[in-house]
Order: sequence, then C-alpha cells, then structure tokens
Amino acid sequence: MEPDTIVREYLLLGLAFDRLEEGFVDAFTGDPDLRRQVENAPKPDPKGLARRAAALRADLPSAGLSADRTEFLDVHLRALECSGRKFAGEQIGFVDEVAAYFDVRIEMADPEEYAEAHRRMNAVLPGPGSLAERLRAHRSADAIPAARLPECVEAFSSALRDLVRARYPLPANELVEYEVVSDKPWSGFNYYLGNFRSRVAINSDLEQHMAHLPHLIAHESYPGHHTEHCRKEAGLVRNAGQAEQTLFLVNTPQCLMAEGLADLALRSIVGPDWGLWAQEIYADLGLRFDGQRAQQLSTASAKLLGARQDAALLLHDRGKSQDDVAEFLQRATLTTPDRARQSLRFLSSPLWRAYISTYVEGYRLLGSWLDVAPDPEQRSDRFRRLLDEPLTPGRLRRELADEPIRTR
Repeated sequence: MEPDTIVREYLLLGLAFDRLEEGFVDAFTGDPDLRRQVENAPKPDPKGLARRAAALRADLPSAGLSADRTEFLDVHLRALECSGRKFAGEQIGFVDEVAAYFDVRIEMADPEEYAEAHRRMNAVLPGPGSLAERLRAHRSADAIPAARLPECVEAFSSALRDLVRARYPLPANELVEYEVVSDKPWSGFNYYLGNFRSRVAINSDLEQHMAHLPHLIAHESYPGHHTEHCRKEAGLVRNAGQAEQTLFLVNTPQCLMAEGLADLALRSIVGPDWGLWAQEIYADLGLRFDGQRAQQLSTASAKLLGARQDAALLLHDRGKSQDDVAEFLQRATLTTPDRARQSLRFLSSPLWRAYISTYVEGYRLLGSWLDVAPDPEQRSDRFRRLLDEPLTPGRLRRELADEPIRTR
C-alpha cells in the first residue's frame, strides 16, 4: 500500500468513528471531501472498523513511511481497533482498555501518597477546623466573581500569548475566541477549528478560582492545545505533508501527549514562580491573590494527582458503586460533594471514562521527560519538541531509558 493511500485510509477510518459516537473526532482540518464521504456512507459496523484498523496496522511496515510516522500510525490504529471492539460490545478489562488507547499501564496509587499530601497541605493552611473545611474556605475566598471572569480570561490569554509568541512563534493570523458554556462534564475545552483558530469553552457550572485560571488558559490556549495545534498544522501538515496530523481523535495516544503537554504548559512558559507572576496580573485588575501561597498549595497537593485515576479504577475495574467512588473522591481530594459528583460524571461518560489517565499519566511521563533537561533553555527546547513533533509515549519512554532522570 502506498504511503498516501494508507494515510487516507487511516483518516477515513478515524472519521467513521464519529458516526458511532459524536465527539470521537475532536478535530479534523483535512480534506472536507473525506468527511463528506464518511457522512454519506451507511453507518459503519464497529466490528468492521476494528478489523479495518488491524488490517491497516498489518500493512504499515511495508507502506514506506518514515519511522516516526509509522510508529505514530501504529499506536493510533491499535487504539482504534480497541475502540471498535468496545463499540461492538466486547468486554475488555479497564486496565487493558486504557493501555490500548493511551499506551500506558495504570495501577492504584499508594494511599500513603494522599495522606502525605494532606499533611503538607495542612502545613500550608493551618488553623482551626478540619483540613477540608479550611481548604473550602480558602477556595471560596479564591473564587473569581462571575462578572469579572471575562476580563480575567482576556488578561491571562493576552499575557500568555505574548510570552508564547516570543518563544514559540505562531502564525500571524492565529486566534483564540472564548465562550462560557454550561452542562458539560469538563471545566474547559479547546475546539480547534483549523487555519490557526480555536474556540475555547469555559464551563460556568464550575466555580472558577484565581489559582486555577492561569493553568486553564495555559492548558487550553498558550502554550497548550491551541499552540500545539497551530504549530503542528504549520509544520507537520503544511510544510511536511503529514496529513495524518489533520485528525485528532479521542481515546488515542495523541490525547495523552496533548493533555500532558497542556498540564505542564504554565510551568513551562512562566516557570516555578507562576503564582507570583499571576499575582501581578490580578493586582492590575484590582483583585487580591496570594501567589506565594498558591504555589505552596500546588506543590503540597501534587501527590493527589492520581486520585481521579484511582476513582476510575475503583468504578470500572474494582466494581465500586458511584456513591462509594464519590465518597472516595471527597476523602482523597478534600473536595465538595458537588465537585465529586462533577468528576464522577466525567468518569462515567462512555466516551470519556478512560480519559482521566491522559492527565495523570501524561503529566507523569512528559514531566519526567522534560525534567531530564539540565537547564531552563534545554527544557524549553524539549517543550518545543512536544509542540512540533509527532512524539508518542513509547518514544518518550525509550528516550528516558537512555538518560538519567533527575528527582522531581
């Protein structure tokens, strides 16, 4: 099979999954005739899609693509084969499902990690009452007034955009537009529209906090999802002709790489003193924000990272009830019942149930890979590779195996 043919078949296959579950295709900026072809065809059979993914994967080694492109397509076709089997009703263990989608093996965290995080958070937020009560009071004081949210979003988007454009040049016509939505299982979402434009939705059902907003804008826009999409469209698609990069699919290794990149975005562009940087921006808006404490609390709570993945394992692998899992989330993450139920909604979605691992394992893998860099300049160069190259989890693991890992 010729290189262009196998890429075209991969695009048609991926687009067909959107006929089974709307939203499976997160973004497609390629040939609109391919989408029309899929939309005008009969609804696909999921077993047939699984077989087609396996057949294309078998044809890959002889297709004449570069090693990087072959590896990228191989792990994505493996993920699509698993999705086809799941849509067909096949019973697949949750851990195996996550491994097929994202090329990582997951396991429950040590409960002592959560206890250690609680001890560190207690030191940052001393005082009377339980730690959960003090944390809720802190977050309540940290809430952004709803009427001020648009100007805060614009301020951080503008500030981060300036930093990104100086370090990672973007096309002159790139643009992000923001909108407020409701009744969604996530806090924010990037809809990449192609031609270097994104629409970022922010969920009004979840109270937005001053400590979280800079991370959210960095994650969704600069230098997160929007920046990655723009640079890959300019470099891999338009310059290198890698049409497979016009398609972004849910439940594939692309997602683990993208979410890990986005969760590391603020630290990568601003540095460890992101809280003090944000404090100055809020001060210009007339809002009081303790950036030093925000940094300390973020560091103290780092070991809570795996709690939502543990919740998914409890729900889908260990057979725990939703009430039990909601109670676990409240206890482990010290969150409110409403927040726990919102997280549970995401973990219970048929399309998104495994997706939490992209944040947890993506942050761990990409963070370890970035931390190999001995100085800020080399770390910046590594982050540029994440923005520009079709890297896979397996590629990062191989590179880590060849380099010493510094303690984080």
